[in-house]
Amino acid sequence: MNTLRSYSRGDENVLHRGAAEVIQRCLIKERAGRYQRASEVHEALEAVQGAVLQSRHPSEETRGPRTLGLRGMEHLSVKNGDVLLLVGTNKGAFFLRSSRDRSRWDVAGPYFRGQGIYAMTYDGRSDRHRLWVSANDEVWGVFLRSSDDFGRIWTNPLEASIRFPTEAGASLRNIWQICLGRNDEPEKLYCGVEPAALFESVDGGESWSLVRGLYDHPHRPRWMPANGGLILHTILPDPSNKDRMYVAVSAGGVYRTEDGGTTWQARNNGVRVMFLPEKYPEFGQCVHKIVLHESRPERLFLQNHWGLYRSDNRGNSWQDIARGVPSDFGFVMLMHPHDADCVYIVPVESDKFRCTPEGHLRVYRTRNAGGSWEALDRGLPQKGAYETVLRDAMSSDSLDPAGIYFGTRSGKVYGSKDEGKSWKKIVEGLPQILCVKAAIVHMDGTPTTKPNLKSKIPKRRKTARTKRVRRGKSG
Repeated sequence: MNTLRSYSRGDENVLHRGAAEVIQRCLIKERAGRYQRASEVHEALEAVQGAVLQSRHPSEETRGPRTLGLRGMEHLSVKNGDVLLLVGTNKGAFFLRSSRDRSRWDVAGPYFRGQGIYAMTYDGRSDRHRLWVSANDEVWGVFLRSSDDFGRIWTNPLEASIRFPTEAGASLRNIWQICLGRNDEPEKLYCGVEPAALFESVDGGESWSLVRGLYDHPHRPRWMPANGGLILHTILPDPSNKDRMYVAVSAGGVYRTEDGGTTWQARNNGVRVMFLPEKYPEFGQCVHKIVLHESRPERLFLQNHWGLYRSDNRGNSWQDIARGVPSDFGFVMLMHPHDADCVYIVPVESDKFRCTPEGHLRVYRTRNAGGSWEALDRGLPQKGAYETVLRDAMSSDSLDPAGIYFGTRSGKVYGSKDEGKSWKKIVEGLPQILCVKAAIVHMDGTPTTKPNLKSKIPKRRKTARTKRVRRGKSG
């Protein structure tokens, strides 16, 4: 209370308004509709916290860009055409580099030691070489940081750039997704956060604004936190329509906008909910991941909390495609970069036992849009491998044949340079892996070349044996 008394009368009024709005929303409900009362009290307390943060005005000394140079550690020496793997863990970020043959990997890290890294991406638009990292510190909170030299120097903001406005009655808990805008919108970025909301930047990440059309949606007060919280974890801009975008919320479901974010509609028809009395509600599904391919943007694939689905009409309806898998429960789902019919998943046994079935670590792939699935386990452990791969811990590069990579909660990273036919362990002994992102680095104005998009995966080529990992050299 002493802290609160130190604020001005104007700041107190802002704080009281934010908390009052949350409490009023709770009290105007009918008694039967006052669900999750403990959560509503928690929301009111968050409004107080958010108002306190908003009431702080930085002094002149603290304004302007700040950077942090990480010295005394090994960094990667990245060259044109290299493959880059960004691996986020619950204790920091690790970066891996290989040449295009993907046979030998250098490793650097941990960056942001002890912090949870739930989201990362590489931005190569407009000749950038920018790494984006969401770093979650248990004491100081969540900060979005970037580096333009592969990790040697990072932005070091004194205040979080992503913040809820005071009147929203919420405070940021985590950033779960960093999504680049389209190639012809090089300054645009999106972030999906907890509590579930979408933020947008139109100036390359310098400033961020809350997408109010989604945050103020009438369904939002009835979204429920899933096991990991109430999170917006997936963002899919439609490559064929700048006004269309999809997001996935746990547990809220899939939402689509057709007008650039002004309005949003639930798109969950046919997606089952196992934990509610109504099995096919309009919203409330615990969607774990959705993906689409740029050559077939009207078709989406969905990994649900129990259930695998495909939509052929931009999410208007969904059909079950869970045939030939040991379990339709899982988290991760990955679209093949060149083949619109090819999707990868890693099933886990159940929501009670979130490990690979029977201790077999197997990636499953469909090459006919969910008509059938095949197990890909060559090179993966098939005995006592009770692993879990989280929703953002699988990625692909854009080479041909494509490289497929995933990380486990036990700290192992596996890679395949023949699109899943065979696997090699790239590194082990890392902390719990939360996310994996792959990218090809293009320097000196070298254009990004894309292979022809195919309906069939190309013929496999024999590949060299993966060599032992070596540590990154100082640059």
